[in-house]
Amino acid sequence: MNRSLTTLCTLAIALSVPAFAQTAAPTSLSPAPAPAPPAPVATTTKVALIAFQEAVFATNEGQTKMQEIQRKYEPTKAKIETLGNEVDSLNKQMQAAGSTLSEDEKASRVRTIDSKSKELQIEEDNAQQSYNADLAKSFDDLAKKLYPVAQAYVSANGFTILLNESQQQNELPMILWAADGQDVTKAVIDAYNAQSSVAAPPPVAPTPHHTAPATHTAPKPATSTAPKQ
Repeated sequence: MNRSLTTLCTLAIALSVPAFAQTAAPTSLSPAPAPAPPAPVATTTKVALIAFQEAVFATNEGQTKMQEIQRKYEPTKAKIETLGNEVDSLNKQMQAAGSTLSEDEKASRVRTIDSKSKELQIEEDNAQQSYNADLAKSFDDLAKKLYPVAQAYVSANGFTILLNESQQQNELPMILWAADGQDVTKAVIDAYNAQSSVAAPPPVAPTPHHTAPATHTAPKPATSTAPKQ
């Protein structure tokens, strides 16, 4: 009987060891390593710079249009100059007469000078507004035709960015400095002239200085965005 009990105990221990070992054996729960991120793709940026406002009126078509506008306002400028000379002459006459004028005569001359000065100012203001309106309309019309040419040029020559470096009066240019930018203004003007087939206008002889209308900078486009095609 003792031998049978001993045998049963031995079997029980033998059977329980593998089960305990199986239960106690650790299992691996480590996550799989994450895939490596893709290597960055190198890109090259090629910058083109253009003085767009200046380029518009530097084209043959733009120069021709500017001459047409100047000729249109020659009679107005001559009229303004005549009025200005008349006001200057009246002022000089009054100063020369000095104390020899009676109070009534002096008051009459002052009224005449004041009236002529107001007339001159009105003529100058009206002429300047009309001149600027014609100039702005011509600019917008030409800009809409030049922009696609500029866009096509930079695209065909491998540029990725086109920046405007024009400077308006009392404003800083959009581009203050660029290390690797290439100015394509002349190339775009040449491309536009070739496409438009408009010949360069003959040079204009210098004319006497007139007080108005006058402008020294190309007008700003109606919007700051590129012209719609």
